[in-house]
Amino acid sequence: MTASNKPSVSVVGVGIMGSAIATRLIEVGHAVTVFDLDAAKVAALVAKGATAAESAAAAARASRFVITSLNSAAILRAALFGPAGLAEGAAADKLLIDMSSVDPVATRSLAAELRDRTGMAMVDAPLSGGAPRALEGKLTVMAGGEEADVLRARAVMDSLCANYTHMGPSGAGQTTKLVNQVLCALGFQAVAEAVRLAEAGGVDASRVAAALAGGRADSRILQEFGPKMAARDFSPTGRIDNMLKDLEAVQAFAGGARLPLPLTGAVTDLHRLYVAAGIGAADTAEMMRYFDGFQEN
Repeated sequence: MTASNKPSVSVVGVGIMGSAIATRLIEVGHAVTVFDLDAAKVAALVAKGATAAESAAAAARASRFVITSLNSAAILRAALFGPAGLAEGAAADKLLIDMSSVDPVATRSLAAELRDRTGMAMVDAPLSGGAPRALEGKLTVMAGGEEADVLRARAVMDSLCANYTHMGPSGAGQTTKLVNQVLCALGFQAVAEAVRLAEAGGVDASRVAAALAGGRADSRILQEFGPKMAARDFSPTGRIDNMLKDLEAVQAFAGGARLPLPLTGAVTDLHRLYVAAGIGAADTAEMMRYFDGFQEN
């Protein structure tokens, strides 16, 4: 598609991720409408060229495609079916692309209810890569839903993704996101411990990522977060409490399946500790404060 015929998109929920998604879509030529309960976040995107909607329903009416980027299944349900919710502006020729991280069972239920009540299809499209990759249009997205709907979503996803994979029916994208979060959470913790080990040994921890580049220990998490953690750079990319939410979902699934995940269990407990220490709303890199004794910075 050329910039002149890119489809209109509404984004409901413009926190760290939703704002990055909306910014990218604006920059590549989509007409973007945004809605969030935080007026300041909406205003920041209007300044970049977005149009503000007065409600989720109005956002749904404004565009062929609606992206949701919300923090929980309960919030998503309220955005869909609450007063002035998306369902009030839904239609069978529109498509909801949910880029939240939501429990797979809840996702399947919400998708079925939305289709039954409005005719509007939903694709679960959780992401990996965080705000930086969203701004570059290089997200990794794992999608669940009917094949035709997942294909239709490409009209928007191609502006956001470097890797977009249909994983199966509704909920399959969210199940794959749980797999992703296990790998990421263990990776973040491993990098934090490695940085602290380097520091304790008198090594310049900011050089570790470059020194290990291309070796077996290398990873995108090491390259992005190794220097960030070494510098105690806590600029926001992703919240600790959001990761805990996903890890709790993994633990619930594992419990139901009687599946032992010992490393995941340990990292989940560490995330509970971080939240209890008051840094749940902080960037993932702030887990370094565990090693610093949670002193004020």
